Amino acid sequence: MDTNVATERVGFIGLGTMGAAMAANLARSKFTLTVWNRTAGRDEDVLALGARRATTPSEVAAHSDLVVMCVTDSPQVEEILFAQGGLAEGLREGSLIIDCSTISPLATVDFASRVASTGAAWVDAPVSGGSEGALRGTLSIMVGGSDDDVRRASPILAAMGTTITHVGELGAGQWTKAINQVILAGTYLGVAEGITLGLKAGLDMEKVVAALSGGAAASWILSNRSGRMIDDDYPLGFKLALHRKDLGIALALARESGAQLPVATMAAHFEDELIAEGYGDEDNAALARKVRRLSGL
Repeated sequence: MDTNVATERVGFIGLGTMGAAMAANLARSKFTLTVWNRTAGRDEDVLALGARRATTPSEVAAHSDLVVMCVTDSPQVEEILFAQGGLAEGLREGSLIIDCSTISPLATVDFASRVASTGAAWVDAPVSGGSEGALRGTLSIMVGGSDDDVRRASPILAAMGTTITHVGELGAGQWTKAINQVILAGTYLGVAEGITLGLKAGLDMEKVVAALSGGAAASWILSNRSGRMIDDDYPLGFKLALHRKDLGIALALARESGAQLPVATMAAHFEDELIAEGYGDEDNAALARKVRRLSGL
């Protein structure tokens, strides 16, 4: 690790399924780490790796030069920043926020402008790769921000991911993540439809998937989620309800920009129905439930 980087103290806020694994990878990379999570008890593993527990977000900021956030949505980010004891109270000249949450790019620009009065800068760095990628440190990270800020954030991002792309100015990372979620919606539905068609034909779907995985139909979802669709069992990797939240961001951006997203709109409708039926906490591959049921499976 670069000696200048080693002197940078890192904070981490949000130790959910993704965040806990990401923070653990930072601790294993020997960053001086201070963590905070809304729900008590989620920090035990990272504390065992040498991290320090803070009692408020402002305390995280006071003990950190760079602060990573990985929380659910724009209202949570706003609360963590600006509520009493919030992150903004501890920020100072030279602080850098690295937001790995998935939120609206419009909210990103707003939040960044509001914390700029403290002298802090902002990099938006939403991630993709699911819980597996978070555990292995192989996430794909889509980064928006100034060249200097992204360069400073790069060693922290490199401890959490392997594909790190600076896609543009502030907010560009969140735009890219919205596009990612739109593409995922179509891919999940396409794989689910293919699996359903094969099951209706009585084929050995493990062999079918193996055949398809070497051709143009290959995808991360085919390789990593087709088995769940075949078994009709969807243990958590990335919550369907969170993908629906992300699609809401993408569809709002589409309305504002005049883009038409018919497949994403269909996926959102299916997800709304599944969430209403109690499946929101299952893996996003549970979209296949809807496709299978429509086919009588």
